[in-house]
Formats: sequence, structure tokens, C-alpha cells
Amino acid sequence: MIYQPTEEQEQEAVFQWAEIMSNRYPELQLLAHIPNGGLRSKSEAVRFKRAGVKKGFPDLILPVARKGYHGLFIEMKRQKGGRLSQEQKYWLDALFQQGYLAVRCDGADEAIAILQKYFQL
Repeated sequence: MIYQPTEEQEQEAVFQWAEIMSNRYPELQLLAHIPNGGLRSKSEAVRFKRAGVKKGFPDLILPVARKGYHGLFIEMKRQKGGRLSQEQKYWLDALFQQGYLAVRCDGADEAIAILQKYFQL
């Protein structure tokens, strides 16, 4: 069996790259993870929902405007086998309709490539 990093490990690799590259792209310091996912107890899930957590909201946000986009949202998936839920599809489409670049990335390499292209806009 071939080892495949988890979605969390892929995301960690993106942030390691962002830390290294923040000298070249200072706006990378604004890149943030939105902790909407994960296993929670029922009471904690209720509390989070009341506080505004939205199911399917993208994992990463870069609140930096570029060439007509208000910012960038990334829904991270592992390199192979990750699927978008209906809620994730909804959010990516809704955010794009509001003027954001909102994309799915399969693995750290794809997310890093998107970030590099976004900074070139």
C-alpha cells in the first residue's frame, strides 16, 4: 500500500511553505485556516453552530485582493479520494459569485500552485 498524506498533513505542508515564502509574498501572513470541520461532541457542535460555524465552508482563506477578486478561498482535499460535499460545492460557487476565487485543491502541491498563480494576477 502506498502512503498517502491526510488532508490535515497536506494543509500543514501548505502553511510550512507559506511561512518560508512570506518574505517573497508578505501577504501570505494573512493566510488562515477556518476550523469548521472535525469531530465534535453533540453539545460542542450545537455551540459552534450557534456561534456561526457553517457546514461546508472552505478550509483556507487569503483575504488579499487580486485583479478583480476580493480574496481566495481553498477547500483542501487529500491528493486522491477526497470528495466535495454538497455544502462545500455550494460555498465554493456562492463565494465565486460574490467575487472571490474559490477553488478545491487536491493536496499541498496543487494548493501551493494556486497560491503562486494568485499572487501573479
